[in-house]
Amino acid sequence: MNSIIQVVNLRKTYGATVAVDDISFEVQEGEIFGMVGPNGAGKTTTIECLEGLRRPDGGSLRVLGVDPHQEGKSLRLHTGIQLQQSNLPERMKVWEALDLYSSFYPHPAGWETLLEQLGLIEKRNTAFAKLSGGQKQRLFIALALLPDPQLVFLDELTTGLDPQARHAIWDLVREVRSKGKTILMTTHFMEEAERLCDRVAILDHGRIVALDEPGVLIRKLGGEERVVFNLDETMPPALEMALSKLGQVVIEGDRVSVRGTGTQHKALVTEVVGTLSTSGIRFRDLRTEQSNLEDVFLKMTGQAMKD
Repeated sequence: MNSIIQVVNLRKTYGATVAVDDISFEVQEGEIFGMVGPNGAGKTTTIECLEGLRRPDGGSLRVLGVDPHQEGKSLRLHTGIQLQQSNLPERMKVWEALDLYSSFYPHPAGWETLLEQLGLIEKRNTAFAKLSGGQKQRLFIALALLPDPQLVFLDELTTGLDPQARHAIWDLVREVRSKGKTILMTTHFMEEAERLCDRVAILDHGRIVALDEPGVLIRKLGGEERVVFNLDETMPPALEMALSKLGQVVIEGDRVSVRGTGTQHKALVTEVVGTLSTSGIRFRDLRTEQSNLEDVFLKMTGQAMKD
């Protein structure tokens, strides 16, 4: 496969703050590559450096064979960009936005075809301000596809959308890739990365702490399992300490999860139930769950993902 993006020892600082700390990776032609992690992990800074919008402080970048900072103008003719903070004039109609933006490119894709493909035909005469969140995101995808790009950048595409709209956008991303496009996306939704990406780089405090296919990263957790339950009262410190001896404990409101492997003699769920019963604390909705990409993040960084 051809390498579309090469990043070697990328570094970007803002005063004393290190936003991106010496990271390296490649993106192959035709794949969906995800950068995942919490807000502030360095995802948006990295993607903006690759788009030529920010100048790196160190390292080297190649996007479609060129330096994005030195060749940014020509590069944008072959890349589609959906920015995290995209916006349009409130009164601008959908067709007006597509018609205007298509004039920026020498050989644009047909915007009327994009309207149909992205389910916006009925909204062609609707003002931007009247669109729902999901419809706005579909419009931004259409704008990113106008140059008929080889490479598409999607930055936090589904933030703020309800679950139904988010799943609809996922289907659109898969459709874009099916047309032979390469996609580099950032997200802080681990489920999104797990569902969409061929490979993911997990970022934490500006560094890549893991990079591989989602399934491979999950399998590397080994035989670990997660036991989840809810409490009707505040977790007593003594119980939290007892559970922490069994595995990694995460408390989110009344929801508690314990991740570990259990002992040689007992499964983790048996040990958790026994500890809860001994404590006399009332619990409910206890269940086991399969490992996922968020578990990988928790394992690598020691902190839970937050939406």
